[in-house]
Amino acid sequence: MGFLYIVLGLIILVLGGNWLLKSAVALSLKLNIPKIVIGMTVVSLATSAPELIVSLNAAVKGSTDLALSNVIGSNIANLGLVLGITLLLGKMEIKKSFYATDWPMMIIASVLLYFFVKSDNAIVQTEGFILFGLLIIFLIYLLRFQKVAVVDELPEDDEPLPLYKIALFLFLGSAGLWIGSELLVNGSISLAKDIGVSERVIGITIVSIGTSVPELAASIIAFVKKEKAISLGNLIGSNIFNILAVLGITSIITPVKLVDQRLITNDVFWMMGIAFLILPLVFLPKGSRLNYKDGIVLLLFYATFFYFTL
Repeated sequence: MGFLYIVLGLIILVLGGNWLLKSAVALSLKLNIPKIVIGMTVVSLATSAPELIVSLNAAVKGSTDLALSNVIGSNIANLGLVLGITLLLGKMEIKKSFYATDWPMMIIASVLLYFFVKSDNAIVQTEGFILFGLLIIFLIYLLRFQKVAVVDELPEDDEPLPLYKIALFLFLGSAGLWIGSELLVNGSISLAKDIGVSERVIGITIVSIGTSVPELAASIIAFVKKEKAISLGNLIGSNIFNILAVLGITSIITPVKLVDQRLITNDVFWMMGIAFLILPLVFLPKGSRLNYKDGIVLLLFYATFFYFTL
């Protein structure tokens, strides 16, 4: 039953995330908020909603390892699995914003996460405020000084919806995220007990892959439609949001305590390892692009991580 709950929870989570995104974008357009602001705030937060709700729900239920492993696993999956598969479909040109803002911020967030957990085996409320505060500063910096670095994730044919449809999608999206997260968290805890593995293993493999499904779907659809909407910046942005927003908000509400030490002695180094690996892949042998060869390297990295995690 645990596995069935996980699958059902993931399906409802993806649907809920899409409905929430649809309502959030339509509401922003109705309020005449510039698309660049929508892209960096509303869209980013809405696409990180599955990770946020799952982590928050897990932490409140006392399964804090599930909350932490979900974020670490999702960050590894975004670069290893999602980016790896996307690059098999075609090459990706890398913008200056990658090394000017996106990559350095991802590294800072990752290192902060490591030291916060390493210091006292938990992310406490004060540290949560620091993480979330850093996100606000980063967003203000991007919107004020680095507007060219902000990738527009919204399709050009997006149209505002009637108010009743916005309310309907907002309700369905919120309900879907909550119900999906309940099924996913409860199913994960049940499956971990049934097969005798830790919540960390379930969180860093099945749950993290599941909550990265929206990014994977968006990447594949963008390439099929030959759109420029998806980029390395979008995936790195998702990783930044996962740490600063998801863990930041979760730890402000309830402390995220470490139970399984392998999260901090093993998994977090895989997360930082693939983050550092992206830099040489972008610049070698020809600068500012990624192709199918880099995709194969990333997928092999992820497969190796997956093998040694189980």
